[in-house]
Amino acid sequence: MSKHTEAADDILLERKGCAGVMILNRPKLHNALNLYMTRQIYSHLKKWEQDPETFLVIIKGAGEKAFCAGGDIRELSEVTKAKQKFAEVFFREEYILNNAIASFQKPYIALMDGITMGGGVGISIHGQFRVATEKSVFAMPETAIGLFPDVGGGYFLPRLQGKLGYFLALTGFRLKGRDVHRVGIATHFVDSAKMGMLEEDLVALKSPSKEDVAAVLETYHTQSKIDQDKSFILEEHMDKINSCFSANTVEQIIENLQQDGSPFALQQLKVINQMSPTSLKITLRHLINGSSQTLQDVLTMEYRLSQACMRGHDFHEGVRAVLIEKDQSPKWKPATLKEVTDEDLDNYFKSLGSNDLKF
Repeated sequence: MSKHTEAADDILLERKGCAGVMILNRPKLHNALNLYMTRQIYSHLKKWEQDPETFLVIIKGAGEKAFCAGGDIRELSEVTKAKQKFAEVFFREEYILNNAIASFQKPYIALMDGITMGGGVGISIHGQFRVATEKSVFAMPETAIGLFPDVGGGYFLPRLQGKLGYFLALTGFRLKGRDVHRVGIATHFVDSAKMGMLEEDLVALKSPSKEDVAAVLETYHTQSKIDQDKSFILEEHMDKINSCFSANTVEQIIENLQQDGSPFALQQLKVINQMSPTSLKITLRHLINGSSQTLQDVLTMEYRLSQACMRGHDFHEGVRAVLIEKDQSPKWKPATLKEVTDEDLDNYFKSLGSNDLKF
C-alpha cells in the first residue's frame, strides 16, 4: 500500500444529515494526529463553514480507546531530525487549525470518548461543545518529553479554577471520566454507550441552531448516571495545589511542595523531578504570560517555543526515552533547574521575525 493511500485512510470525512462528520482513523496509534489529518480537518472546516447545508460539525476517534492521544510526535521527531522545515510546517498548520476551531462559526462538537491528550486536546478544547465519557482521559503530558503544553495550553490551562491548570501542565496529571467535565475541559458528560445515539440525534436535526444542539447534548448529559456520585478526585487537594503552585518560579513551587510535606505534595515533587528542567521553566513562564493574552497571541508565543524545542536536545531525547526505546530514563540537558538560566529561557521566547506565526 502506498504511503499516500495510508494517509488518505487516516481520516474519514462525510456529510450525514445536517452535519459534517470527521473520524480520526488511526486506532492502533490512538488516532495520533499527523500533518495530512491536520490539513484535511482544516480544509473541510473551511468548506463546511461556507456550506448552507452543513449546520454543525462532529469530530470523533475510531476504535475503543482514544479520541486522539496527541500529535504524532514520534514521526515529528524522526522527520525533523532529517529536515527542520517539517517542524516549521507541522506546528504552523496545527496552531492555525486550533485557531480556526476556536473561531468556527457553527456548532463544533468533539466526542472525547477515550484518551484525549496534547494535540487531541487542541482539536477539541477550542470547539463550542466538548463531550466527555467515563472513558475520557485528559492530560497535557508534554514536560515528560521535553516539550510544553501547546495547542493553546497557555490560554486554556491558566483559566481553569485556581492553580489547577499550572498543576496539570507541570505534572502531566491525568483527569478521567466525569472530572474532565467538572473542571470545564468538557462542556457535557454522556455515557460512552450512548454516544452512537447522541450522534444520530444530532445529525437528524433539521436546520438546527446552536441552542438546538445544546438542548440535545443537555438531554443526554442530564440522563447520564455513570460516576455521578463520585467526588472530584482532586477536591481534597485543591487548597494545596492553589498554595504550592501559585509561585512564579519552578524552584519556589518545589520548595512549597517540600515544605508542605504531605504524601500528595511529595508525590507531585517526585513527578516534577523526573521532567525536563527546561520544559518546566518554559511551561511556567508560558502559562503566566498566557493568562493575560488572547488565544492568537498565545499560539504565536507557542509557535516560537515549538521551534526552539525542535532545535534543542530535550524533545528528541524525551521521545527516545518514552516512545522509541521506552527505557523511561531521559538524560536531560541541562540536567538541573539551576543550569537553565534566564538568558536560556529568553531565547526560547524570542520573536522569529518574518517566520512568526500570523493569522
